[in-house]
Amino acid sequence: DANAEFIRLANTFVEVPSGKNVNNYANVDLICEVAAAQKVDAVWPGWGHASENPDLPRQLKALGITFIGPPSPVMSVLGDKIAANILAQTAGVPSIPWSGDGLTAELTEEGTIPDETFKKGCVATMEEAVACAERIGYPVMVKASEGGGGKGIRMCASKEEIEANFPQVQNEAPPGSPIFVMQLCQGARHIEVQIIG
Repeated sequence: DANAEFIRLANTFVEVPSGKNVNNYANVDLICEVAAAQKVDAVWPGWGHASENPDLPRQLKALGITFIGPPSPVMSVLGDKIAANILAQTAGVPSIPWSGDGLTAELTEEGTIPDETFKKGCVATMEEAVACAERIGYPVMVKASEGGGGKGIRMCASKEEIEANFPQVQNEAPPGSPIFVMQLCQGARHIEVQIIG
């Protein structure tokens, strides 16, 4: 980005540590530290990295800095694959079969899905994933809620494939990421949109 036009046009810029994005663009503490040190009025995080982390608007608000994007509760619910599916079902949106079939929820005061409801949409073990797949029908996708970019997701057409792929899903996602199972919607296309609350 050093030669990017937006850098050239900026009045000032701050260099951040290089390396993995957890050292820079996804590091909420670093972003807030730099924003406070530079006495900025607002932060627009762009796309990806920390822009989808509900801790960023929460921490910026505590510093008195405006976050240009959705508030933390909206991010928490819509930014998480499991919570978003539960919210869609609560709103009556038809959903394909998954490990959280039929779950609905009243949002908490913070605007999030209650933990006990959220956990019902998850599979904690390979055996739970197999049981879910047998209930909803193969082929399925075994997905880490915090995965993305092709990481933490595997298509499985049989019990044996779940047994082989479940550990890979766990290893590719951030540690402790919730996992869920969803029936594969074959031949589908999708469009992603940004929602600003």
